[in-house]
Amino acid sequence: MGVNRGDTGVRQPGSAGDKSLTPFNDGVAGPPDTGSSTTGSPTMATSVAAGRENYRNSMGTGIERETGGKQNSGRDITNAGTLEAPTQPPNSGSGQVSWTVPVLVALIGAFMSILDSSIVNVAIPTIMRVFNTDTSTVEWVVTIYMLALGVVVPLSGWMGDKLGFKRLYMLALAGFTFGSLLCTMSWNVQSLIVARVVQALGGGMIMPTTMAMVYRMVPRERIGSAMGVFGIALLVAPAIGPTLGGYLVEYVDWRWIFTINLPIGVVGVLLSMIFLPDFPAVEAGSIDIGGALTSATGLFTLLLALSKGGEWGWTAEPTVFLFYTSAVSLGLFIYLELTCANPLLDLRVFRYPTFTLANLMVVVTTIGLFAGIFYVPLFLQTIRGLGAMETGLLMMPGALASGLMMPVTGRLYDKIGPKFMAVTGLLVLAVTTYLFHFIDIITPNQVLITWLVLRSLGMSFASMPAQTAAMAGLPNELVGRASAMTNIINRVSGSFGIAILTSILNDRIALHTMQMTSQVTATNPAVTSFFQQVGSFLGGGAAAAAQAQSLGTIYLQGVVAQTAFVRGIDDIFVIAAVFALAGVIPAFFLRKGSGTRPGFGGGE
Repeated sequence: MGVNRGDTGVRQPGSAGDKSLTPFNDGVAGPPDTGSSTTGSPTMATSVAAGRENYRNSMGTGIERETGGKQNSGRDITNAGTLEAPTQPPNSGSGQVSWTVPVLVALIGAFMSILDSSIVNVAIPTIMRVFNTDTSTVEWVVTIYMLALGVVVPLSGWMGDKLGFKRLYMLALAGFTFGSLLCTMSWNVQSLIVARVVQALGGGMIMPTTMAMVYRMVPRERIGSAMGVFGIALLVAPAIGPTLGGYLVEYVDWRWIFTINLPIGVVGVLLSMIFLPDFPAVEAGSIDIGGALTSATGLFTLLLALSKGGEWGWTAEPTVFLFYTSAVSLGLFIYLELTCANPLLDLRVFRYPTFTLANLMVVVTTIGLFAGIFYVPLFLQTIRGLGAMETGLLMMPGALASGLMMPVTGRLYDKIGPKFMAVTGLLVLAVTTYLFHFIDIITPNQVLITWLVLRSLGMSFASMPAQTAAMAGLPNELVGRASAMTNIINRVSGSFGIAILTSILNDRIALHTMQMTSQVTATNPAVTSFFQQVGSFLGGGAAAAAQAQSLGTIYLQGVVAQTAFVRGIDDIFVIAAVFALAGVIPAFFLRKGSGTRPGFGGGE
């Protein structure tokens, strides 16, 4: 990581050549204190470069006020390998403005990246028909994106140090946008799959890079408010993806699920050039090639096994081989990272109790999030027969509730800390998830919407404190690598949750089917009475009786299959509720970290 562990990188104030280095002024000392952070209004003739410099200087002087007006603070990034966020709250409202605009700009890329993960799913049947391909091939459009994300995420911390996080963010967003252009221009399913890889190479860098920038731009006392805004992308984007995708596929064209990224991506890059503060590159050292290769192999095989295990069979030779390869690769990766002088992912972050406990909560809340996003639409489309857009509209109130609540939970985090919020959120999440155990084909839409809204509120209270506390307890030199670690945990836990719950769902459906089928026999009085009623409806007689038995059997088989599926879904929500309850245990030990010292394994 380029960090000299024996050197704090702090010079004595007033040393020769010393300059105050903050992420807001490109390593250039801020302007002299004139009593105001801005000295005039830009005119029509002001160039973009001048406007950018004026904005950057205004942010620099705002931070100087926050730190007591000291321009030469004595911080040196050469050895520290990172930039220290201001630790004092602003004295006026200008401090809030100084980080709000950059956070909102950075949110553009994060929102696009997460939205793309869910918006493509609804277009799969159309893509399969347009390109005249089969299901096993077209599924790679989704699978390869997830696998490529897992491969590139571990590199984001090192590349952020090497290139500077602003530059990396802009390159990642530009790469994602270029990949979207290639997807729009794809002429067959193979070209679309290749384009999705290019898209993922950029998209995979966006989330961890954005999180690292947020924690460098925002004072620790206001990090909850910032993460509340950032959390909108985490919870709202996956929920509105199916709605937007369904509308575009049904009323416009399936290619527009990628085309829509183009103008937003270009605007996002331009806004980033102007409004994002510069994060100077630091001495990152040479890349940990062994760590990069073992992490890429381990995560690729693990995610592929979790994605295809249900289709291939969990005990099938390909699945077992993938799990074995993943275990060996990740085991070797851990050994290399613990013994390497410049690790790709610094595993020291797990010595901080809040980071470890918060990531346990991240696993739980991610599984809970996907249980709702995946299985409620599955029920509505399979049992209710709703289309993708109708399903999305039914789930939209819950997504809007999450989006409106996230800034509120962020402010509460700043005031009361994570523990009370996380425990309350997980309890609400557990109760509302359990309510879906009672879902059936006649459950009114108003009841479903109410449950979804309440569940979304609980998710907001549970997820935001966990995400924020995980990073807030770390020193700044570990934030870049830790954000990559948290992102990996998010992706793996989501894939793991869906794989495990889907496997359980299939087993429960088979069990319920067997139980009900054993009761549908000729000796069952209810079945006999049903066949007689069908025969009477067909006009009676021997021919009608034979036809009634044939048609009645087909009908009962359909009823059994539908009922078994509903009961299986009900069982899944009980299990998801248990997962949420399990998260209460680590939530009790969360605290608002200061980012100064580890708790596991001794001091630095």
